[in-house]
Parts: sequence; C-alpha cells; structure tokens
Amino acid sequence: MISPEKLSVSIFSIQSPAEFESAALGLFAWHYQHNSVYKTFCNSTGRTPENVHHIQQIPCLPVNLFRFNKILPDSVSAELFFETSGTSAAETGRHYIADPALYLASAMNCFKSFYGNTEDYTVLALLPGYLERQHSSLVYMVDHWIKCSNHADSDFYLHDHEKLYSTLNSLKNKNQKTLLIGVTHALVDFSEKYSMQYPDLIVMETGGMKGRRKELSRSELHAILKKSFGVPVIHSEYGMTELLSQAYSKENGLFRCPPWMRILLRDINDPLSPPQNKTTGAINIIDLANMYSCPFLATDDSGILHEDGSFEITGRIDFSVIRGCSTMI
Repeated sequence: MISPEKLSVSIFSIQSPAEFESAALGLFAWHYQHNSVYKTFCNSTGRTPENVHHIQQIPCLPVNLFRFNKILPDSVSAELFFETSGTSAAETGRHYIADPALYLASAMNCFKSFYGNTEDYTVLALLPGYLERQHSSLVYMVDHWIKCSNHADSDFYLHDHEKLYSTLNSLKNKNQKTLLIGVTHALVDFSEKYSMQYPDLIVMETGGMKGRRKELSRSELHAILKKSFGVPVIHSEYGMTELLSQAYSKENGLFRCPPWMRILLRDINDPLSPPQNKTTGAINIIDLANMYSCPFLATDDSGILHEDGSFEITGRIDFSVIRGCSTMI
C-alpha cells in the first residue's frame, strides 16, 4: 500500500500506464483504510482491496456526496476549502484542501504540460460570478497564474470590457504571448461589443453559461468567439471543484489529461457501475493529485472517450445538480 506522503514527490513524474495503475491501486488501498466516508461507499458497492485488482474496478465516489459529507481521510485536517456553485447553500458542496501547495503544484504542472511556463504569458481573466464568490477553485488557480506571470497587465477584469479590449490591443501591438481565460457567458457578452483580429491570442473558455444566457452548441459558441477575437481555434479548460487537476482542449473541444489524471466511462444510467470498455457514457475521473481527499470520482458529466485517451464532454446527466466547471450542454 502506497501512502500519499510517499506519492506526493513523484506524482508529477508518472509517465507510463503501469506507473499510473500501481499508484492508483496503492492510493485506493490507503483510502479504503483511512477514509471512513470512502470506505463506507466502497463497502456498499462490494468492492474492497481484496477483490480490486485493476483501476477499472476501483469504486468512484459520486461528486454529489461532497454536498453532504466532509471528504477527508480520518487523520487529515484542512482549513482551506473550495465551494461548488449553486443557487442556495443546500445545493453547494465543499472540497477541503489539506495541502494547498499540492493543489498549486498540480495546477502549475498541468498548465506547463500543455502551454509551457506561466511567466511567459500575460494572463487576463474574465470570470464574473466566480470572482464574486469567496471560495472558487477556478479563481484560486487563475490568481496563482496571474501572480506567477510577472506581467503588469495580468489581472482579473470582471465587468470592465472596455479596459480589457484596450489591454488586448496593446498586447497585440507588443507581440506579447497572451492567454485570455473566461467563463463562457462573459466571453460571449464581450464578443457582442468588441471584435479584433488577434490570431496569436489564446482564448480559453470554461464554465458554460451558468443560466446567464441561452445554451449554445460548442460549434456555435466557438464560431462566435473565433470571429470576435480573430483566432483560428478556441481552447477549453475542464476541471471541477472536487478535483485538483485539469484537462485542456486546444481545439474542437477535444480534451486531454495530464499523465496523473485518467478518464474512464461508466453506464450513464447507473452511477455505481464500474467503468466499461465503451466509447460513450458517464465520466469517472481518477486524479492522483487529489490524494488527500478522494482520487476516484464519478462526475455528473457524459462524454465520449477516444482510443488515445482524449475525450469530449457531451452534456450533463439529467438527474445531476447543475454546478461546477463542466462545459456546456
């Protein structure tokens, strides 16, 4: 059995499927022994370290249980927590973060594996709603990106679209490498007022419409944003409050995970079913960086999984509570 303490220094060095499986099975055995909520859930599924021998057999905890339980190993404490979005306190859940440094290390290593060093970028954030919440994991992550970027224009722009437009034009003229990350509805709001031709700009959407606007298909949304910003592709971020890691898409909504994160698919009608060898279904995630909470999660998202490990998000499961950082339906 592998303890989180032994894994924390090597988690970001994982490269092969064998290394991933060994670490995942070790963490499963450790959490079964030390995480009472997860052990109770595993026992209800009839799966224990005695009969789990492959990652496909590891029980994945439904994310909605974060609304009703403090998901932490018994001997672990945490002061920092992130809160899921919701229209009332009854609809929100909390993800307690025992090791904030590990969260930031995961966020930075994820970014670096897809885009390089954050200090090379000016990071502009258009995240109203998230920024107005006190315990947003997305804001916590992007704030760290901004602090690490070392560029004066890196900042949150909230509702100040005019200033954002001016800043983008200035950065374009300087040929400065720039990332604009925005919640989907805010990017669409901006695109209705301003347009430019900035083909080198990375526009990254996340979070969907959140009930602020009519939902659009991915192709409709990306067509609007590509025209407004004058970019050839739209990037996307996929993460959620209950995770420590993120997946990214560089075009067409085709996401890829870092080596310490894996997507599996289960039966869309049965949240307790084990992952199956299929290309469509509900999404389970193994996030080894989430070692001090629960690395094995059953989400409320449905998707398509490709042979090379890349995946697409196709929507939300009908019975799920709509919240978090999932992409649009």
